[in-house]
Amino acid sequence: MKKILAIDDELSMRTLLEFFLKETYEVVTIASGEEALEWLDETIPDLIISDIEMRGMDGFEFLKQVRLRGYTKHTPVIMLSGKSESKERVKCYQLGAQDYLTKPFNPEELNELVKKNLYPIHFASVW
Repeated sequence: MKKILAIDDELSMRTLLEFFLKETYEVVTIASGEEALEWLDETIPDLIISDIEMRGMDGFEFLKQVRLRGYTKHTPVIMLSGKSESKERVKCYQLGAQDYLTKPFNPEELNELVKKNLYPIHFASVW
């Protein structure tokens, strides 16, 4: 089973992410970027979903740290944000994120982004 690390300082968002993904994936939720980096010292997930606006280390800094580590530099990352400005999205892409999802999100869109990043191109049964 594919493992997803979801990071958000809001318990409600962590609960939602786990609820929408737990049927298909193993989901680990963590409340901060700092804790997530510690967790990543021991485990490598197949996908990371991270909020941008968090207390302490924000999602931008977390993403930079993930990309600087040899063993997670190729792990796909989806960034979550309450903001929809393209400037913030572009910054995420420049720092190495694969995707950007605006909160509140559509659960179907979340599911499709997760599949797209875990199984690029290959998950569609009919084109």
